[in-house]
Amino acid sequence: METFYQAAHSNPLNSEYLFAYRITIENHSAHPVKLLSRHWHIIDSNGTHREVEGDGVVGQQPVISPGDSYQYTSAANLNSDMGKMYGSYIVENLFHKRKIKVAIPEFQLIAPAKMN
Repeated sequence: METFYQAAHSNPLNSEYLFAYRITIENHSAHPVKLLSRHWHIIDSNGTHREVEGDGVVGQQPVISPGDSYQYTSAANLNSDMGKMYGSYIVENLFHKRKIKVAIPEFQLIAPAKMN
């Protein structure tokens, strides 16, 4: 997990802060899995909490073979210069046809000026 503050696409005077994040999903199972959907909790430091749900990630529902990984980059906008995200994916084991909920650990979104 990596996060990147997007200063060129943010407007602090209007309380608009954009953060990009890069996630790598690894398949440690013995069977291929398909990433079906995502569910995010996005929380600003001002207390705003919203949820985002949808099919796949970045318009794709990738199939990840055993031992392989899938990496994608996306973004989230906040109304404050720091916040956090956490959530889950639903993946389907393509051998057993079982759906599995995979937790996405919490990660921080912090504008560099806040870290000084």
